[in-house]
Amino acid sequence: MENWMGIVKTDVFLLIMLSIMVLLLIGFIIMLVRFSSLNRKYNNFMRKLGSSNSLEEDLQVYMSRVEKVEKQNAKTAKHVKNIEDNLTKCIQKVGMVRYSAFKDTGSDLSFALALLDENDNGVVLNGIYSREMSNIYAKPVEKGQSTYTISEEEAQAIEKAIQVN
Repeated sequence: MENWMGIVKTDVFLLIMLSIMVLLLIGFIIMLVRFSSLNRKYNNFMRKLGSSNSLEEDLQVYMSRVEKVEKQNAKTAKHVKNIEDNLTKCIQKVGMVRYSAFKDTGSDLSFALALLDENDNGVVLNGIYSREMSNIYAKPVEKGQSTYTISEEEAQAIEKAIQVN
């Protein structure tokens, strides 16, 4: 027992104990800073979460909001699908060829205009200009073909429209 008392009374032992206490103090300060930071984050989170007295009430409010947003998203997705389905039937491809229908008129005043949807269905218009009159003819187009006889210019306009894709 006297050996222990002798060791405890030495300067080396006191320096070791002082070093250990300094390390413990530094560790305590580090833990205090971390705890303070964590506590501040927790308080900010709780302030943002809601003003009610219970976390359960706040979660119920947020869950009802999420359900409402999910319903709106489903409704929006259905609306977008309808728009996409209708878009395939809209004019998406246009092809035009200008030409001179008669030798006595210049400047390529006649034209053939193809207006087609995504599936190459639509119409080809042929506007024929002469000095005495102008006429426009329309012919239906299905899958890039017409059941009516079409001119070379109308065929070129259809081909240009199909190539737009």
